[in-house]
Amino acid sequence: MTVPHRFDEITETLARQSIELPSWAFGNSGTRFKVFGTPGTPRDTHEKIADAAKVHEMTGLAPTVALHIPWDDVEDFTELKAHAENLGVELGTINANTFQDEDYKFGSLTHSDPAIRRKAIDHHFRCIDIMHATGSTDLKIWLADGTNYPGQDSLRARQDRLAASLAEIYERLDAHQRLVLEYKFFEPAFYHTDIPDWGTSYAQVSALGDRALTCLDTGHHAPGTNIEFIVMQLMRLGKLGSFDFNSRFYADDDLIVGAADPFQLFRILYEVIANGGLGENSPVRFMLDQCHNIEEKIPGQIRSVLNVQEMTARALLVDRAALDKAQAEHDVLGANEVLMDAFQTDVRPALARWRASRGLPEEPMRAYAESGHQRYLAEQRVGGAQAGWG
Repeated sequence: MTVPHRFDEITETLARQSIELPSWAFGNSGTRFKVFGTPGTPRDTHEKIADAAKVHEMTGLAPTVALHIPWDDVEDFTELKAHAENLGVELGTINANTFQDEDYKFGSLTHSDPAIRRKAIDHHFRCIDIMHATGSTDLKIWLADGTNYPGQDSLRARQDRLAASLAEIYERLDAHQRLVLEYKFFEPAFYHTDIPDWGTSYAQVSALGDRALTCLDTGHHAPGTNIEFIVMQLMRLGKLGSFDFNSRFYADDDLIVGAADPFQLFRILYEVIANGGLGENSPVRFMLDQCHNIEEKIPGQIRSVLNVQEMTARALLVDRAALDKAQAEHDVLGANEVLMDAFQTDVRPALARWRASRGLPEEPMRAYAESGHQRYLAEQRVGGAQAGWG
């Protein structure tokens, strides 16, 4: 085996890792056919943040919580910020939602009607105002905009309108704030999506400026796509701003990250590390984007961040010198063996000991299950309307 590093040689880098949690992961969600409720589900944004704080308490990995507007709209975001800080976390990325309004049936930032585009732009302006109140530095944009039938609209005109809308939003940001543009190759638009791939996102953000970057959602690719190549390319170009981590078997399944293909997660994280993504000044931010349809939410998020941490530890154990040597000598099987040796290393015992040394539970999943917290939530959160996917 070619895994020369001792675990204690990678802990300094591991300690820099943080993974933002999505507030919506703590609400009820499901498929188009059924949304299943569960006892103890949050009834408002404050309770979502409390659940996210519990994940951070158990893992030490999740110090920030992303909000989705209008799902997480409150009267006083300054108070919400204080609420989060009292629980030991901070508010993070603000996600703008323009895909659940009747006016956006034929597009939002790309719509042919200037009045509807104005409405969508103004929604993003309000999200920026919320960023000022919460201290958030990232505005994330994902659009459902697209068409279902050939000839339905001008593909070129929609890109031009998108560029103009994004430019107006970008201009509104403060100097320390970023615009992060997500892509998705299909759904709910099935003939074409206005931002279907990393190349379109890259082209749009490159026209805006240095503080406009791309968000890569690991579930937003066609089957067989080499996602780690996209990671490398965006980092090479200085345009990878953030990840939305999840797993997929078929399409945008939003399952627990690492559940479907742990080796893919390892390969992605290897490229992140190899390209400086865990450096002290890295622009790359990790976030989950998942829906827990049948499993409990807090344990689902605990399992998710632990999966990312475990695969990060394995990727840090890659023998880079041996890999460089094998690649230089065109030793195909030798180079592959170096990666496989690191991937097959069981880092869980070392991670457990390291957590204990930092005052965290050795096994967060078991610690949470034994804490009785899930039962406590079910008893306390009675009445009111449970939060949903949106």
